[in-house]
Amino acid sequence: MRIVFVHPNYRSGGAEIAGSWPPAWVAYLAGHLRKAGFNDIHFIDAMTHNLEEDEVVRRLVELQPDVIGTTAITPSIYMAERLLELAREHVPQALRVLGGIHATFMFKQVLSEAPWVDVIVRGEGEEIFTTLMEAVNRGEYLQTRDQIRGIAYRDGDEIVATPAAPTIKDLDALDPDWSLLEWDKYIYIPLNTKVAIPNMARGCPFTCSFCSQWKFWRDYRVRDPIKVVDEIEKLVNEQGVGFFILADEEPTINRKKFIQFCEELIARGLPDKVKWGINTRVTDILRDEELLPLYRRAGLVHVSLGTEAAAQMKLDQFNKETKVEDNRRAIELLRNADIFIEAQFIVGLDNETAETLEETYRMAWDWQPDLANWAMYTPWPFTPLFQDLGDKVEVFDFSKYNFVTPIMKPEAMDRGELLDRVMNNYRRFYIKKALFHYPWRGTGFRRRYLLGCLKAFAKAGFARTFYDLGKAGYWGPQSKDKVDFKFDTTRKIAKAQLDDWQSMQDRAAQARARKQAEQADAYDMLATDAMAADNVVKACGGGDQQLSEAEMDAAGRA
Repeated sequence: MRIVFVHPNYRSGGAEIAGSWPPAWVAYLAGHLRKAGFNDIHFIDAMTHNLEEDEVVRRLVELQPDVIGTTAITPSIYMAERLLELAREHVPQALRVLGGIHATFMFKQVLSEAPWVDVIVRGEGEEIFTTLMEAVNRGEYLQTRDQIRGIAYRDGDEIVATPAAPTIKDLDALDPDWSLLEWDKYIYIPLNTKVAIPNMARGCPFTCSFCSQWKFWRDYRVRDPIKVVDEIEKLVNEQGVGFFILADEEPTINRKKFIQFCEELIARGLPDKVKWGINTRVTDILRDEELLPLYRRAGLVHVSLGTEAAAQMKLDQFNKETKVEDNRRAIELLRNADIFIEAQFIVGLDNETAETLEETYRMAWDWQPDLANWAMYTPWPFTPLFQDLGDKVEVFDFSKYNFVTPIMKPEAMDRGELLDRVMNNYRRFYIKKALFHYPWRGTGFRRRYLLGCLKAFAKAGFARTFYDLGKAGYWGPQSKDKVDFKFDTTRKIAKAQLDDWQSMQDRAAQARARKQAEQADAYDMLATDAMAADNVVKACGGGDQQLSEAEMDAAGRA
């Protein structure tokens, strides 16, 4: 049985300005499939190769697959849907499978607007997709699909979702097949070297209101650090990788295992061959002040910090559990450890003003990170914040949910002015850095890295791919009133999806009511016997916010 994976050709002018990123999902799925005996696996990276539809069709027709699989985050969902529509037209015998975070939570939306999608994999895909392929290989898929956990599909006019599959408990059993990728195409521009994105952990114990990762992975799991270093060493020796970014949301959360990871890298002499970067929280940097020199010796050179906002009000709104003054201190600690700092700011909330945007610039310059990014606030349609915003969300064109397009319109300015002021922050910050910092700060690796980052920005700016400026028609302050983000206003939330959201809200409300009633009964019972208070079982950490069975079921089906 022949399986062909295709990565959709979607570009936003965001993260890709730093290089071409290897699609890790292909490697992890393919590795799990090979362990199950599937070896006829092919990959078409339409994004990295910038393939037009005709070329993708040509390759699919040439391969004649039995199964075509693709994935999508929210901004690439329409490209993924279109890819499977082309597959229906040109290789109709192939089963068309879609996975990824957007389809997982928005399966009713996807199956309503793209009925040619045969099946959606909901959640982390290795075990679910392999089970699905085994059923297809036996010729039993249609007869047994209702028994495969973690999928969704259309059955006539009905959209069916089977019960959620359990998460993968043994991440160390995963053995990604990185050989499918054309490694000479995945280059990290600042260092002009091959780049990889391995996985050390999945999930996140935190619940930031704007984020979806904690919801997708459901529970937090960490691999054996030795196994992760094995994988990295293989990537270095076999594929020539010179830089990697840990795909984890916050790899430093598990301090003990992160230290083990760093020590193992050092023990094998890998920091001489490969450098790396991470995303992490300000609180973890403050916690690990004494360990930062160890992290640097292990090859950690780039930390992207979720500073998120210059105003404490915004930090509180995002559930960040940090203070503004903590951001300054974390950046100072990283600088002292000779680790490059990238500060991330979220802008474009409904209460954004010219003054708050200026404040983020002043703080960025005052804090002096090596790099700064101003990401447009983007309410993922499957996060709590999206539902809370309600009618404030006016744009349902998910192709623009890319952190560079202003989805939300602040009350005090229009979207064109918002973009212009964000660009003004970028211009001032990086012009000053280019003139007074990058060429003169440090020698050797530090200077080379900083100038490489500047090169990446300059290349994207010259090509007008940065922030999708070319597509939006932005040429500077004189054009801010003429910017056209080309929102597809015909895109709406499907009725089936709205009904599903309402059902989830109803179930959650009912669950909360039951829990409150149960708590009231419990308090009445405790009042009759004060001694029983010492025996009350509380949630982890001593709180009383343990989810009820109904709430957990609702979350699992979401």
